Amino acid sequence: MAIEGSIAGESNTIRIGKKGTQTATYIAGIRGTTVSGGITVQIDTNGRLGTTASSARFKQNIQPMNEASESIHALKPVTFHYNKELDHSGSLQFGLVAEEVEKVNPALVVYDDDGKPYTVRYEAVDAMLLNEFLKEHRKVEGLEAALAEQKQQIEALTTGLKESSSQLRATKSAARLVTNHRLEYILADNSQ
Repeated sequence: MAIEGSIAGESNTIRIGKKGTQTATYIAGIRGTTVSGGITVQIDTNGRLGTTASSARFKQNIQPMNEASESIHALKPVTFHYNKELDHSGSLQFGLVAEEVEKVNPALVVYDDDGKPYTVRYEAVDAMLLNEFLKEHRKVEGLEAALAEQKQQIEALTTGLKESSSQLRATKSAARLVTNHRLEYILADNSQ
């Protein structure tokens, strides 16, 4: 006997409802319940619930992100209100517009069954933001190191300038003494 919504030959699967028939799902006991140390549940385009694995054992071809994250500089965050049929409270929302994100980087967009932009992969945007932050942090560290080196050079130049100034004053004093002695000698010579 087949259960409504089930797929022939499928086992170890729980299906509730049928795609295209049910348009909303409510589960009590979730909102207001704090789970510490948990992970985010996501839903794919087929309605399958799951989580995103981050361990290297689930990945292949792992490469540094490098410049791949630079496309986020072209993203335009917005504030908005969902249409009334989606959010009757009209709460102010913050985010991105999927169609605009698609123009910048289609890999950051999730598409609906008709192939139209549906939502943004915000978790990917977060990783890209982290990459850009780390790149800027390394630049700041480099600039701080260069500034410290320039400060040392300025201190060395200032010390050298002070020493040169002292030597110049000593030379001028010595020159005055010599000039004064010559003048005294000339005056003494002329007075005789």
